[in-house]
Order: sequence, then C-alpha cells, then structure tokens
Amino acid sequence: MNGPFKPFFLSMVLALTVGTAAAEHLEHPEGDVILTIQGAIMHENTDGAAVFDLAMLDALEQRETVTETPWYDGAQEFSGPTLESLLALVGAEGTMLRIVAVNDYAADMPVSDAAETPVILASRHAGNLMSVRDKGPLFVIYPFSEMPELSNEMYFSRSVWQVKAIEVLP
Repeated sequence: MNGPFKPFFLSMVLALTVGTAAAEHLEHPEGDVILTIQGAIMHENTDGAAVFDLAMLDALEQRETVTETPWYDGAQEFSGPTLESLLALVGAEGTMLRIVAVNDYAADMPVSDAAETPVILASRHAGNLMSVRDKGPLFVIYPFSEMPELSNEMYFSRSVWQVKAIEVLP
C-alpha cells in the first residue's frame, strides 16, 4: 500500500494488534524500573505511565538481530523485545515516539518504523545484559545488515542507546 493512507493504515494495524495484550492486566514491576512509557497510551501500571523492569521486557516477544552498526567493529548480536510488541502492550495510540536516553538525548521515531521493520529494544549484546557503560540498559537496534536501506544518518540518529523513556506522541 502506498500513498497518504499508508501511515494511517499502519497505525491502525498496530492498534489492532493490541488484541490479547489489551485484555491482559499490565503488571507492576517487581525489580528496578528500567523503562517508562507515557503519552498517548491506553494501558498504564502507575500514575500516567507504564513502567517496566527487565523481567517484564523479557516476557515480551523477543528478537535476535545480528547486524553491523557504526558503533561497533563487525557484525554484532543484539537481542531484546520488539518495539512493536511493547507498543501493542501499552496500547500506543500515537504516530510518533520520542525516545529519551539517560543523558536526556532524545530522538523522534515514527511509530511506522516499529510496524514496518523489526526494531528491537536490545537489552543484551552478545548474550550479555547491557550496562549503562556499554550503551544499556536498552539500545534501539534496527536490522541494518538485513535492510541495507536503513544504513543512513536518519536511522542511525533514531538508534538511541541508554534508553530510559519513550513518549508516545499523537
């Protein structure tokens, strides 16, 4: 599908994928909160936001991405939840995401990126948990090697590391 209806269509598909996730109660984290999602979301587990610990993120659909990036030498293995499954769980209703790092760097990403590409919030690099010192606890990873058309400055700038929050914008 091309044309002006594509972003709307993709947003609707993403909203409809909430399905079973919406029917389930969004649990409260038992461990340290590593991610806060707020803004245009339907499901919260704290006042005005959805907060997640590592175990909650690990319970989501996971993906392993082996890719080359500008930040590492050679192909690297990253794994973590798909951004699409996370957005479905919180019932994201927006069209844009503002992804915020620990140092308050922020980048905007269209929600359609999550619907069109298998973007992950990597919590592991080479099988090991990612520390803040090593670009963790979460790192937005696109499948650059699988989809070479993504290997450009626009997508590199959306690959925020040390992610602490996501704001879903209308």
